[in-house]
Amino acid sequence: MHANGVVSATEPDLARYRGAVADLLLEIASHTGPEDLPKAERVLTERLPDAEFAAVLAASPEGCPAAVDRLLREVRHYQPGARNCAADLVAHIRIHLFALIDVMWWGSTRAFVLDSDLAGAADLVDLEPLRRRGELHFRYRRQARTLPLRAVRAVDRRLRPDHTPRTAGLRFVQARPQVVTLLNQLAADFAAVAPEVPPLWVTSLARSIEQQRRLRALGYTATLPSAHCVGYAMDIEMSWFRRFGAAGMLAGLLLERQRAGEVNAIDEGQTWHLCLSPAAVAGQDPAASPAAVAGQDPAASPAAVAGSAPDLGG
Repeated sequence: MHANGVVSATEPDLARYRGAVADLLLEIASHTGPEDLPKAERVLTERLPDAEFAAVLAASPEGCPAAVDRLLREVRHYQPGARNCAADLVAHIRIHLFALIDVMWWGSTRAFVLDSDLAGAADLVDLEPLRRRGELHFRYRRQARTLPLRAVRAVDRRLRPDHTPRTAGLRFVQARPQVVTLLNQLAADFAAVAPEVPPLWVTSLARSIEQQRRLRALGYTATLPSAHCVGYAMDIEMSWFRRFGAAGMLAGLLLERQRAGEVNAIDEGQTWHLCLSPAAVAGQDPAASPAAVAGQDPAASPAAVAGSAPDLGG
């Protein structure tokens, strides 16, 4: 299925693709440092023409050759660092290979280019009124924008270091209604299997390409194109729930949704990245989502994101 909701007869087998990725990662598992980049690139160049990879690459709106070139550029520019969620080169490659599924699904959908594009966007809902009305079953916090608030949070972190996840918070509190519906469902499922554990915690939702570029410049693993920039991706805290013994249960719930074809799930260490699939979006009842409450139009507006996200490989 593509972003316009039309099912394709040649839809790639994502289970086979993920299995092929696992096999490829095993092949390069002993080559994890920046000095091993030539070996990793050679393995990728040899394996990407395989049918399992080629099917997903060919389904990318930018076309197979361009998708391969972009992937190899991302690999060549790998730099380990505290802000890079990839623990090593293998994790870096895994994240970018799985992110190709997001691009296949949403790469032709209009992206939010500037921060200002997110404010008041007709196809997003503001989470704050929903939170005040008690209609959100998950938690998040807003990014501290002022020095006094940052100071308060720094003190709180010193006094209660594990009270909340170590996250900066949401820069934007807008999300697509279908994403809010999914997160509420996941939060309810998580509460059912782990009733003594704090609620699901969301660390990132919709972003602009402008913000994605800022994150890349700071050394974060921020892919482009990105499903965050079209509003269909979210990041969920995982590491914090290990202190409650609940991370395995949460991961199991996310993988269940992936097996059902609802999401693409990527383990990024502290957080797990989720991308809602076009099939899941098409299958949601708009009347049951926060879109009906907020009076927003949940439909995506198709356009070419490739023209919005210039080549960042150089």
